[in-house]
Amino acid sequence: MHGQRRTTHRARRRGARRHGLLAVASAVVAIGATAGLIEAGEDGRRTTAVPEPTPPPVLQPLPAVPTPTAAPPTASPSAVPTTAPPPSPRPKASRTSAAPAATSAAPAPAPRNSLFRDPGSQVVQWVRANPDDPRRPLIESRIAAQPAAVWFAQYNPRQVAAEVRAVTRGAAAAGRTPVLVPYAIPDRDCGGASQGGAPDGAAYDAWIREFAKGLGAGPAIVILEPDAIALSDCLTAGARADRFASLARAGATLRAANPKARVYFDGGHSGWHPASKQAAALRAAGVTTSGDGIFTNVANFRTTADERAYARQVLAALGGPFGLGAVIDTSRNGNGAPPPGQWYDPEGRALGQTPTTRTGEDRIDAYLWVKLPGESDGCSAAPGAFSPEYAHGLATG
Repeated sequence: MHGQRRTTHRARRRGARRHGLLAVASAVVAIGATAGLIEAGEDGRRTTAVPEPTPPPVLQPLPAVPTPTAAPPTASPSAVPTTAPPPSPRPKASRTSAAPAATSAAPAPAPRNSLFRDPGSQVVQWVRANPDDPRRPLIESRIAAQPAAVWFAQYNPRQVAAEVRAVTRGAAAAGRTPVLVPYAIPDRDCGGASQGGAPDGAAYDAWIREFAKGLGAGPAIVILEPDAIALSDCLTAGARADRFASLARAGATLRAANPKARVYFDGGHSGWHPASKQAAALRAAGVTTSGDGIFTNVANFRTTADERAYARQVLAALGGPFGLGAVIDTSRNGNGAPPPGQWYDPEGRALGQTPTTRTGEDRIDAYLWVKLPGESDGCSAAPGAFSPEYAHGLATG
């Protein structure tokens, strides 16, 4: 299973690197108006690609290529993760002071308004550019019309505040809640295809402070560093402690900047670590003092039912505080996990539950599309690139 996870992670990371440059350019142009707003709908299918539930857990592909972040002039797109190679502890995660102060505000109220659709996403651009393609109507209605996350995967401290602000202002103008993914932790992807991120802990702290400046004052959902906790076993004990301290500081910084922002920490997924192990790592990373809950299944295919059960097990193991919740990536889990070893744009997958903050489920705050459907793991197109063929396959299920 480890092999499968790593494979998937590689795919994501390749996508993340390539997408970083592509995505921001496009997202910048369009993020202005109401055109980018969409109600979190109820129709939709699920799709889940994730390793099999056998222990040891297997890592799934992270969202293959994030779509650009809209930003002013020099907007730099966010890239999305790929699959992680075998854990080969990467060098030094520079030690910065231990974790942040343990004082924490109560979790922010779970957002209840509709989610934001990025008008500069790759799928939206493809729909605009291909009015006569016979696949367009289905891709437009089932994917482009749905709200999805915006990734910030470049270490760009001078630009990131403006990029985040462009998204949050567009969302606020429409009365929507944006889903934001900071993805620049030091030693990202443990040396895999999506390796990169900030050079050290101090640099990451500075980048997150700039990121936080763009959050504004409205509701927001922050998916803090996919894989940063679940994949941390590849690090040395010292580097892992540094990473967890960085995440705790990041959560505290983001929540202090905008008390209406809910910050979710990496919960892996139901086929990876046992709930007790993941909860212990989450606690060490500060989720109980600096976070509002956990996210699961990012870029994976495990069913929503499995993820709900797993998320509740992790939350129960954490024990509190009251108000901690979970969000689940349902972007590609409509048909559950593919056969073992098929993690790159696997056939027969389908869209999952459409994004919504009204789940009707205790402790499940939202179903989100964190991984953008149609952005390739590296088989149907270059990693992170939008593939109309793959998108159409997901839309037809």
